[in-house]
Amino acid sequence: MISLTHGMVLAAGLGLRMRPLTATTAKPLLQLDGRSLLDRALDRLAEAGIGNTVVNAHWHADQVAAMATARGAKVVREETLLETGGGVLQALPLLGTAPFVVANGDSVWLDGPSPALGHMARAFNPAEMDALLLLVRSAQVDGEIGRGDFLLDPLGRARRPKERELAPYVFAGVQILSPALFAEAPAGPFSLNLLYDRAIARGRLYGLVHDGVWFHLSTPPDLDHANAAMRSGLTKALF
Repeated sequence: MISLTHGMVLAAGLGLRMRPLTATTAKPLLQLDGRSLLDRALDRLAEAGIGNTVVNAHWHADQVAAMATARGAKVVREETLLETGGGVLQALPLLGTAPFVVANGDSVWLDGPSPALGHMARAFNPAEMDALLLLVRSAQVDGEIGRGDFLLDPLGRARRPKERELAPYVFAGVQILSPALFAEAPAGPFSLNLLYDRAIARGRLYGLVHDGVWFHLSTPPDLDHANAAMRSGLTKALF
C-alpha cells in the first residue's frame, strides 16, 4: 500500500474523434451531466486526498489553464504536443518522488463498493510494480474497442494480446505510475505505451479491474449516451 499525494490529468490532446464538439474547446472541458470532464477527474483526485495536482494543456490551452488554475492545479503548457508519455515526463518534476496518479482528461469513472483510487493505492507494491492500470472488462464497454488492450495473469501482471487474440480488458485511462517507469524515457513526444511495453518485458506492469462504472467517451454519440445514462440514474450505464 502507498499514500497518494500527487496526481496529473492529461488535458493536452486534440480530441479529433470528438469533432465538431472540440473545434472550439478542449475535450476535457466538454460537459457530462452539467460538469466538465476535467472537473470530474479533479474531483476524483481530491476525494482521494491528493492535494498536489498538475494539468497539461495544448489545444485551447488558455481555456484549460483557466479551469485548472481555478481548481488549484499547476498547469504545464505544451507548445508542441508531447503525447501521453512526453507530457508526463515534462511534468515529472512537479509530481514528487513517490508513485503518483495519472488520469486521462476524458476518463470518467464512478466508484463501486470502494473508491477506485484507494483500491489502487492499497494494491500498488513499488517493489514489484512500475505501473498499475485501472482496467474495465471489454464485455461491459459500449463502443469500438478493437481487440481489447490487456490480459492479466493470476497475480495481476498485464500483457498485450497476441495476434488474433482477444483481450478481456480495456484500459480505463487511470493509473498509478512510479517515477522509475520513466528511467531512460526518450526526449520529445512519445506514448506511454512505449513505457508500458518496457514494463511488460520486465514483468512490472500490473492491472486492477474496476468494480464500478466507466464511460467510454471517444465520439459525440458516446457523450450523448453517457449524458442519457447519467440522467436516467445509470440504469443503462454499466458497460
